[in-house]
Amino acid sequence: MVHSFVMIETAPGDTESVLDSVAALAGVEEAHVVAGDYDVVVEVEGEDVQESIRTVSTDIRELEGVDDTRTYIALE
Repeated sequence: MVHSFVMIETAPGDTESVLDSVAALAGVEEAHVVAGDYDVVVEVEGEDVQESIRTVSTDIRELEGVDDTRTYIALE
């Protein structure tokens, strides 16, 4: 299994709706609103790197209210 952490910047006022939408996606293990440069942090689990990237590029980035993402793949 591959674990990734996705930082999401949302449009103003859209943080809660993005959190709810992301939390309902397949492959999302956890999602939290955070303070800092990004608004939501998501843990994604996939069978391989390609599946994790697909979850981010296809499912998360296309959600309404998502302005930007940054993905970090866990090496351990």
